[in-house]
Amino acid sequence: MDNILNDPFVVTYVMPVLLIAGKIGLFVGPLIIAMAYLTYAERKVLAAMQMRQGPMMVGPFGLLQPIADGLKLLGKETIIPSGANRGVFVMAPMLTFMLSLVAWAVIPVNAGWVIADINVGVLYLFAISSLGVYGILMAGWASNSRYAFLGGLRSAAQMVSYEVSMGFVIVAVLLTTGSLNLTALVDAERPFWVTLLLFPMFIIFVISALAETNRAPFDLPEGESELVGGYNVEYSSMTFALFFLGEYMNMILMSGMTTVLFLGGWHPPFDIEFLSIIPGFIWFALKVSFVLFVFIWTRATLPRFRYDQLMRLGWKIFLPFTLLWVVLIAGVLLYNKALPGMENAAVASPVAVSAPAASETVPQGTVTIETAAPEAAPAATEEAPKAEEKE
Repeated sequence: MDNILNDPFVVTYVMPVLLIAGKIGLFVGPLIIAMAYLTYAERKVLAAMQMRQGPMMVGPFGLLQPIADGLKLLGKETIIPSGANRGVFVMAPMLTFMLSLVAWAVIPVNAGWVIADINVGVLYLFAISSLGVYGILMAGWASNSRYAFLGGLRSAAQMVSYEVSMGFVIVAVLLTTGSLNLTALVDAERPFWVTLLLFPMFIIFVISALAETNRAPFDLPEGESELVGGYNVEYSSMTFALFFLGEYMNMILMSGMTTVLFLGGWHPPFDIEFLSIIPGFIWFALKVSFVLFVFIWTRATLPRFRYDQLMRLGWKIFLPFTLLWVVLIAGVLLYNKALPGMENAAVASPVAVSAPAASETVPQGTVTIETAAPEAAPAATEEAPKAEEKE
């Protein structure tokens, strides 16, 4: 056994793969459980707001209801329309679900608790969240149904409209931190006035996340009243369930992004010292749960928007406001010399400008900047013979 563990092939290739697989398992397992019980939490919260009881028959307090729902859907028959593209039809819900899992590779849930701590984590997150529309477009097109196709087109237009605003919101956050690394972004110190500047962007990001995840009041792609169910109208059994599991996983993902960008990640609220005795991942989970509660609360409160209202809010209100607010934040940070790197530049600039005095000796091994004197010397020596000739 020791010989196998010390084998160069095992040490070089097998052990790193097993380590990465273990990290992924530690993240994916709790995420799957959280996704399953988010459905239970949503039904309970909606029931409380509507003065009902919600799920209560399967298990104590209805806690086994998500497991019963999953077993029921697994036992149902998967029906594929005769004119559908079978490969794309089956792959679309799987793509939607997998993308929502892949994005968690760069989200830190505690100090050092991240699968891949890359320097472009923000760009990775934005790219993965933008790809989610392809699953819905593929489902609408492969179903060979006009209603499903219209639902897919609606979703594409909706996601593109709100991703532009989300991009400007992320730019505003990056202006205050100067790093695309999510761990550095969480650890960056923000004065209170910077937090106040970012508060309107926080509100816009949460509303855009509702539209990005097709949640009420922006659940236009699955508008039952006009589209008979939208892009997933031809789906059944587990393929149907994968779309909604992907939606709930995207809700958790957007809540995690909101926590990292605006709520301080795993740090305690307002950096209160005595609260730091609670582990960071618990604070992260509590903040994510708060944002998820806002998602559910919004669904119970607001009616669905009309499609023209949805587009007008995204293009005529959010886009101009976020663009102007990014300029305002940049101007305020520049005026207060609070842009990332400005303090280091201010400290380093006197050293770069100052030159050593004539009496000072330059230590050996140092590099000095050449002055214009050596270039002017050859010209002076060339003019000397000409002056002697004239004499």
